[in-house]
Amino acid sequence: MKKKDKAIAILKILEHYFPNVDVPLDHKDAYTLLVSVMLSAQCTDERVNKITPQLFAMADTPQKMVTLSRAKIQEIIKPCGLSPAKSKGIFESSKILIEKYDGQVPDDLAALESLPGVGHKTASVVLCQAFNVPAFPVDTHIHRSAYRWGLSDGSSVAQTERDLKLLIPVDRWIKAHLQIILFGRKYCPARGHNQEDCPIC
Repeated sequence: MKKKDKAIAILKILEHYFPNVDVPLDHKDAYTLLVSVMLSAQCTDERVNKITPQLFAMADTPQKMVTLSRAKIQEIIKPCGLSPAKSKGIFESSKILIEKYDGQVPDDLAALESLPGVGHKTASVVLCQAFNVPAFPVDTHIHRSAYRWGLSDGSSVAQTERDLKLLIPVDRWIKAHLQIILFGRKYCPARGHNQEDCPIC
C-alpha cells in the first residue's frame, strides 16, 4: 500500500474512533491557550488544567500577567515542572504582546515563534486551535504514531511534520493532529502497546 493510501485509510479509522475532538487544554481565548501550551511542555494536559484556573483567576490577559512578579508566576506553575524557564517565558512574552501587538496574540507563525519560550510546536498549536489556520504541530504521540504506522521514518519531529503535511489533506490537518494524539494515548501508547488491540497497528 502506498503511503498516501495508508494515510487516507488511517484518517478513516481516526474519524470512526474520534469523530469529535476538542483541545484538551482548558482556555477561553488565544492568550490563555498560548500560556497553557507553554505550560504543557514535558507536562500532562491534566496537570496544566489543574494549575491554570489559579493562574488565570489572577491573570488572564498579558496586562494582568505583567503585574505579577516572575516569582509569583513561578510559584503557581511549579507543579508543571521547568517553572523557572516557563515563568520567564510567560512574563517576557506577555510584555512583548503589550509592547508590540497591543496586547493581542498574533496570528502569524513567525511572530509567535519570536516570543520567548514559544517554540515551533507551541506556535503551531496556537495558530491552528486559536485562529483556525492550518498547521500540524507534532508532539511525542504524533511522532511515535507516524513512525509506528509507517508514515514517517522517525528521524526527527521536523521530518515527521513534513511527511504528514504531504500525506494528509490540508483541510484535515487541524482535526487529524488532535485525533492522532487522542488515538495514540488510548490505543497506541508508548508503553504496554499491544499490536493486536490497536485498530491501526
